[in-house]
Order: sequence, then C-alpha cells, then structure tokens
Amino acid sequence: MSFKSIKMGVAAVAMSAVLSGAAIAAEKIEFIFPAGVQGKISREMQRLVKEYNASQDEVEVVATFAGSYDATKIKAQAAAEAGKPAAVALMSANYISELAMTDMIVPMSELMEPAGIDADAFIGEFWPAVQTNAIYDGKLFAVPFQNSTPILYYNKDHFDAAGITTPPATWAEWIDVAQKLTKPDGERWGLMMASDYGYIGWLTQALTMSNGGKFFNTSYPGEVYFNQPSTIGALKFWRDMVHEYKAMPAGVTPNKQVSTAFFAQKTSMMVLSTGALSFVRDNANFNYGVAFIPRNVANGVPIGGASLISFKGTTPEQKKAAWSFISWLSSPEIIGHWSRFTGYFAPRKTAYDLPEMKTFIKDHPNALLAVEQLEYAGPWFATYNTVAARKAIDDQMQALLSDPALIPEMAAENAQKTANEILKPFNDKMAGTVIK
Repeated sequence: MSFKSIKMGVAAVAMSAVLSGAAIAAEKIEFIFPAGVQGKISREMQRLVKEYNASQDEVEVVATFAGSYDATKIKAQAAAEAGKPAAVALMSANYISELAMTDMIVPMSELMEPAGIDADAFIGEFWPAVQTNAIYDGKLFAVPFQNSTPILYYNKDHFDAAGITTPPATWAEWIDVAQKLTKPDGERWGLMMASDYGYIGWLTQALTMSNGGKFFNTSYPGEVYFNQPSTIGALKFWRDMVHEYKAMPAGVTPNKQVSTAFFAQKTSMMVLSTGALSFVRDNANFNYGVAFIPRNVANGVPIGGASLISFKGTTPEQKKAAWSFISWLSSPEIIGHWSRFTGYFAPRKTAYDLPEMKTFIKDHPNALLAVEQLEYAGPWFATYNTVAARKAIDDQMQALLSDPALIPEMAAENAQKTANEILKPFNDKMAGTVIK
C-alpha cells in the first residue's frame, strides 16, 4: 500500500470520527427559571439540571437563574423577541394565558405528539385545580411543576401561652386571636402578611375568595371584579387589621421581612406560600403549625407557583430536547423530590403514591395541608397584560395599608377603573369572539 493510500485512509477515518461525533453531539437548549420564595431553591434546581444532563447524552440543558417570577417573564420574553427563545422556561402560572394569547409559546402538543404522548391524558394526572392556569383556548400550553397556596403559619408556643387551643378558622376568630397575641409598641404583632408586589395581589385574591367572591373572570381574560362587594370586603379586612385592630404593622411589608419577624418571634402568625414550608422548617426554633387561610363566607385560595413552557421559534430538534427535559423534570419521582425539598405541593397526583413521599408525609404531615386546601382552590389571577392589571389592585391595597384615611370602596373603584383601561385594547380586539 502506497503512502498516498495510507494518508487517504487516515483522513477518511478522521472524517468519520468527526461526523460520528457530530451525529451524537448533545442538543443544547436553554432553561430559564425563577425562585419565587426563599430558601436554597436556585442551587437545587442547578443540581437537578446537572443530574439530568448526566443521565443521558442526547440533550444538554444550560440553566439560567433569572430571579423573581416577574423578572423571569421579562427576561424570557426579551430573549424570544431577540430571536433567542428559551426552549424551556419555568414561568409563573398566571402568565401562561397572556403568553399564549400573544402567540409567544407553543402548545404542549407540539412537543408531546412526536413522542407519542396525548396531552389530555398527560394533564389528567395532575390535580384539577392546577390545570386551569395551564390551559388557554382549549389547548394545554404548560406543564405544572411547582405549585402552592397561601397558608397560615402560627407560633404554637405563643398560642399555648395565650390559652388559644386551635388556629383561627374564620375572620372573626382571626381578628380576635391576632389582637390577643399582639403586644404594644411593636414588641410583637399578632399577624403579618407579605404585601410586596406579586404577593399582595395573590393574598388579596385569597381574601376575596374566602369572602365568597371572584377576583376575575376565569373564562375570559378581559374582565376583573375589583369593585365587587367581596373584593371591597377583602380590602377592608386587611386594612382594618392594621388601622382598626392594630394587630399588624402599617405600610408595605416584604415577604422576607415577614419570615424574619416570624423566626424572631416578633409576630405570632404569618401568611406566606406553602412553598416556604422547608424554609420555615429549617429556621423556626420553636413549635409552629400551619392552617388553612381563615374564611369569612367560604374557604377559598388561589393556586400559585410556576409551570414549564416552551417559547416559539425553536427548531424541531430543540422541541424534542425540550420535551425530554420537561418530561423528566415533571416525572412523579423528580416532582415529588422537588415538593419535599421546597414545600411546594406536587401538582402531579401520582407523586403521592411513591413510597418516599408517603414516608415524608408521615414524618411531616403539615406538607399535606396545601393538597387538602386544593378542594377550595381556584386559578391564579390571569388576564390580558396580567402584571399591569394586577398592579392596579396592588397599588390600592398598599395605599390602604399605609394611609388610615383612605376608604376601601374608593380604592376598589380606582383599581377597577385603572384595570378597565388596561384591559380595553384586548376587549376591543376580542369583541364578538369566543374563548374556550
């Protein structure tokens, strides 16, 4: 064999190796995710991504922590508009409808059908209460991943010292207990609730629902009910807890300040997400309990948390990779682990059938409270231009907490007027059409 033949043979082998390497190179996709509550959540998500990448060689997920829910939406939308859409994003559940109606995300069927997965059968494995925020116009646009409800955390030691044997179940009991547990001059508050943006609207919706009302039209994203008696009653309850009953601090209280005060035993009760359960478990050096949000007319809370979505503009190969990662992340085993680690309840029902989940619930029965509260749960506030529409009521509620001279009825009317103006472009566009 001539030197030329040998040289050509070596080149052919080298080229074959290159082509073979290219054929088996992992499809790289970006995953954008937030951390909506406190704790070690972002680091654990990075660890899970590494675990997934190590479990197979067809997909490489590059995880990007984007901050809060609102910040994640802004960053993910900007990337998509710049022609660099994230194949997978963990998005606040109440943004799904808006992203779907603006044609920024793909129906999950585009990812599932090539893999032989029926979207209806798949979502049927999830709790009914979490499905509404994942569906728009009859199509599944998201896979619920981490979900929550607001719950009441309370200091059992303070309750025992005050002779209070059970957590409050009604608004009247809540007011009474909060006043009894409050100490003068801000030494200790009876109750604190997070009132920073995002949280305050969620909790206002919770109070509206527990007052027997609806916060928005769950079938049509162009209508809100901020000036209805049930919402006005919610605004008044929260405002009165501050200014009339003196059981809560005035002004805007960020969620981190609420939890810090609870751990320092400067408040006997707090309202936060069930997603903070592991954070509370790790930091409360006293006996504590959890309970439903007290009712006035009926038990009721909105679903919170985030779901997995895929932005438009990705290639078929990226869609295939996205579904591979989404199906792994939302599997009963992984979604169950995430629930145990964070405190979010697992939206996939079958996660609770796993032996490790049953053992965990036996050791930590309070982790089941949010699941039990699902019987009374409804979808999270989701409209056209969700953030701006929600901010209309957020601003008014924050003003009520800060200024005792303001009137809840007027605040509600102001919020409704502002929201109507924000929703008008959508309503004008959708006149005469029907949304499923």
